[in-house]
Amino acid sequence: MDILGHPINLILRLIYDILAVITVISIVFFQRRDPANALSWLLVLIFLPYIGFVLYLIFGLHYYKRKQFDVKASADREMLMGFVAKQKLLITEGRDRLTEQRLEGVLELANMLLNDNYAVITDGNEVRAFTDGKEKFGALLEAIRGAKDHIHMEYYIIRDDELGNQIVAALTEKAREGVEVRLLYDGLGNKIRTKGYRDLRAAGGKVSEFYRVLVPYLTVRINYRDHRKIAVIDGKVAFLGGFNIGDEYIGKGPLGHWRDTAVELKGEGARCLQLRFLLDWNFATKENLSLSDARYFPAVPGKAEGPLVQIVSGGPDALQNPIKEEYLKLTSIARKHIYIQTPYFIPDVSVMDALRVAALSGVDVRIMYPSRPNHLFVNWASMSYLGELVEAGVRVYQYKNGFIHAKTATVDDMVSSVGTANWDMRSFKLNFETNAVIYGEEFAEEQKRAFLKDTENSSELTLAEYKGRSIAVRIKECVSRLFSPLL
Repeated sequence: MDILGHPINLILRLIYDILAVITVISIVFFQRRDPANALSWLLVLIFLPYIGFVLYLIFGLHYYKRKQFDVKASADREMLMGFVAKQKLLITEGRDRLTEQRLEGVLELANMLLNDNYAVITDGNEVRAFTDGKEKFGALLEAIRGAKDHIHMEYYIIRDDELGNQIVAALTEKAREGVEVRLLYDGLGNKIRTKGYRDLRAAGGKVSEFYRVLVPYLTVRINYRDHRKIAVIDGKVAFLGGFNIGDEYIGKGPLGHWRDTAVELKGEGARCLQLRFLLDWNFATKENLSLSDARYFPAVPGKAEGPLVQIVSGGPDALQNPIKEEYLKLTSIARKHIYIQTPYFIPDVSVMDALRVAALSGVDVRIMYPSRPNHLFVNWASMSYLGELVEAGVRVYQYKNGFIHAKTATVDDMVSSVGTANWDMRSFKLNFETNAVIYGEEFAEEQKRAFLKDTENSSELTLAEYKGRSIAVRIKECVSRLFSPLL
């Protein structure tokens, strides 16, 4: 009996062929702005006919949420344009003191972020950096327990473990005291079941998903993740960085010591993170909280001559790629050095070219990356890019004291970036991300010292070592890199 000729198989084959044609049309016409990504998917469909179709459904289908995100982008821009127009006028007329010596050498970056991302330049900030999870979450819990009016939190991952439950319990207690509590989590990253938030909701707290999925524990959607990690307390103090909420982020996971970076902001920078949260909350819940409510934007006495800060956000709702453009501009303005820490390194051609040109021009370009990866396929792809940069003179360090998850960049002891965005295509285009760009010698020097201290727990990847890798490793890197636009 000819099994392949069975009517059911023929029908299934016909259905697959129709779906495949529709998929190819979708790729060709809707991904034409990114030919490399489109070509990668076409190759996957050709060489992996059935598996490739499933992979596309999981990783590549970007567009059924596009209209919704376009609406969000328009609403966000409308809300932000008033803030930005006023500052642009002051800068153009030369009457804004922010344009004086404090931004000398980095004014182009500040202007670009203002024009491209509506990232208002804020003054009078107090900035405190954390590189240890216990210290960071100790400060966050202290701020939560001291809240008087409201607590707003937005996190990618919340684990159902000791730390995750401790944070939820602290929020529940504050809600019982009458403090307004809002918790926004990613629909895929959140690991606490609905019943885990029952007490918080019963106490008056509000909990919502940023990106709802029909079956949270069976979903195959990994795009459009809310990768932000933001907490704002009473509109006066805010936290931002790489730490998610879970035991592994305080060093209790399988990777051991967790090296990350986060910042605590007090001043105008905290108000910008508040604005970011409210825009995301309104999008997710349709609650339409007022962006002019004095409760959420109280007057905060600024620290005289404190660092200047811009809050930069990117994602599928952005017209361009603000996070990538931030990283490109940081690289282009570097004259002495740029030190980068990232757990994943899968850049596009423009970022690779910028780093390569900087190194060939004599800039001290250093990149720190974990030696113990948590995603092998991503690691092999990353190493192929890092090895190419080593050949151009970039110094690459593999961090060995546990796992490094920090997303930082420091340029010329003048400006630093700390936030949630990795140096990879997913952070550039598919995830919702937020960085703080911090202008100030003191903070930049602190970040530089932290980087150099981390080199003591790292090994440098030499050109000889990279060229001496085995044939098996070379094959893994080549195959992984081929699929890097899809990761």
